[in-house]
Amino acid sequence: MPVLNEIDYLRRAVESTLAQEVDGPVELVLALGPSTDGTTELARALAADDPRIVLVDNPAADIPVGLNAAIRASRHPTVIRVDAHSELSPGYAARALATLERTRAGNVGGIMRADGRTPFQRAAAWAYNSPIGLGGGAYHGGSREAEAESAYLGVMRRAVLDEIGLFDETVRRGEDWELNLRIRSAGYRVWFDPALSVTYWPRESWARLARQFRATGRWRGELFRRFGRRNSLKYFAPPVLLVVLALAAVVGALQATGVLAGAAAAVASLVYLPVAAYALLVAGVALTARGIHPFGARERMWLAAVLPTMHLSWGAGFVVGAMRGADDTVDTSRLSGRNTPLP
Repeated sequence: MPVLNEIDYLRRAVESTLAQEVDGPVELVLALGPSTDGTTELARALAADDPRIVLVDNPAADIPVGLNAAIRASRHPTVIRVDAHSELSPGYAARALATLERTRAGNVGGIMRADGRTPFQRAAAWAYNSPIGLGGGAYHGGSREAEAESAYLGVMRRAVLDEIGLFDETVRRGEDWELNLRIRSAGYRVWFDPALSVTYWPRESWARLARQFRATGRWRGELFRRFGRRNSLKYFAPPVLLVVLALAAVVGALQATGVLAGAAAAVASLVYLPVAAYALLVAGVALTARGIHPFGARERMWLAAVLPTMHLSWGAGFVVGAMRGADDTVDTSRLSGRNTPLP
């Protein structure tokens, strides 16, 4: 479990992990980044109370670096990746181990079930759980057990990880997709089991969400540079939307200044059709969405803002990443400030 500034989530993440019942020994390795909100002190207190918790340092705060440090410090033949911003459902580990054995896969994952405690977070959670928000990957709501392109978090065979060389530490976001690409390229299967469920808590504010998605999009652009057509077509939808919106803005400016007129202006106006369709889609979704919690006016207003924020932030990051690479881009949405206190 890589950990950075998770003071409001770490205890529950640790408790849900150590509550898993499996037939064999368990350890939880926390890779501690340089937190500024008291997370490191909490982790040390938790480790002092439970000998199953092992602490390793991750001074660079990069997720793949922390994951590799934690894996190298681990002692057992199966690795279960856990996010400090998530909670494993009861029976997750036992079910995942059984599925791993039954399918003889290299990696097994399940559903990322986003949830929220505030109107904003509930709106973001709805977008995470919907194909309209994140593109319809199996782990966002699939119902059929099958081979998959990637896996959320993942329950992995240590021997497979050692064979392919662990996580690529040059990939700061999208490291799971890249790892699963190598797992599949090595001849192993990545398996999706919808009976596996993990609760994920989205970012707590609009600004944090926008920063997260821009960084993720830029790294996806980097992965496009590296792997080209191996990237699924769904990853190109947000940058295409961004380009269409930019073209509509240019056409509008040219029409307003009289540069475009007559038949040319009429033809150019066709660019407004997909823009209008997208606006109607967002408005319609915001008005009709239903969630696992009461979905009131505040959630609907936030959803109307969250969807384009996800799409356009991700799309802008992708365009920059595809053109210039990701360089040293990091997700700054966890680097400062305190999260929303839990009830």
